[in-house]
Amino acid sequence: MNELYRPDWNSFARANASQRWRQLSAAMGSPATQALVVEARIETGLNVLDVASGTGEPAISIATALNGTGRVIASDISEAPLQIARQRAEQRSLTNIEFQTADAMALPFDDASFDRITSRLGVMFFPDPLKAIREFHRVLKPAGRVSLLAWGSINQPYFNSTVGTIQKLIHQPVPPSGTKMFSFGDPKTLHDLYQDAGFIDIDVRLVNLDWTWPGTPEDVWEYFQDVTVPFKPLFDSIPPERRAEIDEAEPSSCWLRRYDSARKLII
Repeated sequence: MNELYRPDWNSFARANASQRWRQLSAAMGSPATQALVVEARIETGLNVLDVASGTGEPAISIATALNGTGRVIASDISEAPLQIARQRAEQRSLTNIEFQTADAMALPFDDASFDRITSRLGVMFFPDPLKAIREFHRVLKPAGRVSLLAWGSINQPYFNSTVGTIQKLIHQPVPPSGTKMFSFGDPKTLHDLYQDAGFIDIDVRLVNLDWTWPGTPEDVWEYFQDVTVPFKPLFDSIPPERRAEIDEAEPSSCWLRRYDSARKLII
């Protein structure tokens, strides 16, 4: 595997995949989005910065909660997913949201500009998370609030059923770009970064959230390969002669065959 691989968040293929799966993906990610909105304590009239917005969440949900008041800036280092986010906002007739490409480690905003800063499943991928969180501290108003959501441990059903199945069959390690997703599996790691960045009232904790795919096991396996850019080196390491075996094994995994009464996939 290529140890120097850097995820291409702005690839045309990923943007197309995000568009293709956006409804199912949004449904799966909704509990995580809503949990983050609650943690951010959104109130009317606030100025909010969402970092690493991708295709628009939680920025769109926050703009909706503001009910036409305040201002939300949805930022991402990549323009392609923001184009999808713009379309989603236009479909909802939202007028209090803007979209801007921005590097989390060099935010193009004045000091003390925002009441809230949010980021859903983005902080793990910043090349220098401490530098980014220092930037959050700089652009946040003195009484403001930062709410970040990061992956916990890799040892959970979603990854056991996808990455774990590949590893069992071809015995390849998780690539560094993949392990980076779980940098904050220990809450103390993120707590210490907040502290080093100058924050004083810090609450970092592990929570369990529903991650329910409203489709088939075959679909979620295809989705995972399409959009989970950090694991691309692992996908690429699958020998061509074993691809069919793995494509068959993944949807048959014990985790991917667990359903609830609504026939939604529980992962």
